[in-house]
Amino acid sequence: MNLRNRKVLVVGAHPDDAEMFCAGTLFHLRDLGCEIHIATMTLGDCGSTEHSSEEIRRIRRGEAEAACAFLGASYRYLGFNDLSIFNDDASNRRTTALLRDIDPLMVMTHPPHDYMSDHETTSLLVRNACFGAPAPNYDTLSFTPVTRSSAIPYLYYFESMDGIDIFGRRLVPHFYVDITGTIEARLKMLGHHQSQRKWLQSHHGLDDYVEAARQRCRDAGERASQTFGRRLVYAEGFCQHLGHAYPHENILAQVLEHRVVSGNGGAHRSS
Repeated sequence: MNLRNRKVLVVGAHPDDAEMFCAGTLFHLRDLGCEIHIATMTLGDCGSTEHSSEEIRRIRRGEAEAACAFLGASYRYLGFNDLSIFNDDASNRRTTALLRDIDPLMVMTHPPHDYMSDHETTSLLVRNACFGAPAPNYDTLSFTPVTRSSAIPYLYYFESMDGIDIFGRRLVPHFYVDITGTIEARLKMLGHHQSQRKWLQSHHGLDDYVEAARQRCRDAGERASQTFGRRLVYAEGFCQHLGHAYPHENILAQVLEHRVVSGNGGAHRSS
């Protein structure tokens, strides 16, 4: 597909969120000529039991930059701290400034319902920013000289951790992306976040986070098979934001074509 704007922006709450939830899809988009930008709200300053906040910020920023370099993506840090992402005026303007700076065609972020507040508030801030970025009277000059973006972008939510809400109920994506061909690159990108292994061992009880990520992608492939009837070995699930004023055409499905599996075997919605 010939796209004038090939910019894709992923906004995660923490370093490694993009790698955990959508990097397999990002490698497909990169290979199709898209320009990939990854931003994190925080530098994971609470994600350590052995380093100070300043030390772990430095370590995790280096890991995030190395992971993005492996993908060929740009990296931005938005200046928030762990467990301190709130839906307030300054946070909305700061996030909107990011959208204006990059002016993406597509945006990916956390789903509205997830296992922790940093993810959920990031989701809401990004949703607000997508809507407000084209409105020039919404002032973000404290953060950027760019006064508006060109349009409300296509907004996608990747799956929650383990594909469930906080009550353990299964959340069904609108569609899945087949990442069987990019799973190894995805896991190598995740592997740049070495500081996370000890943190996840101590806080989450998760021993090998790379292999755990492989299993989650395998589980997503099985759910795609059960839900939509096409066998996938590894997959990533997405929902599209289809509220008023947001674009409804599934541009991600059109760009990725046969790699997308949904209820009608292709694009989940065309108009």
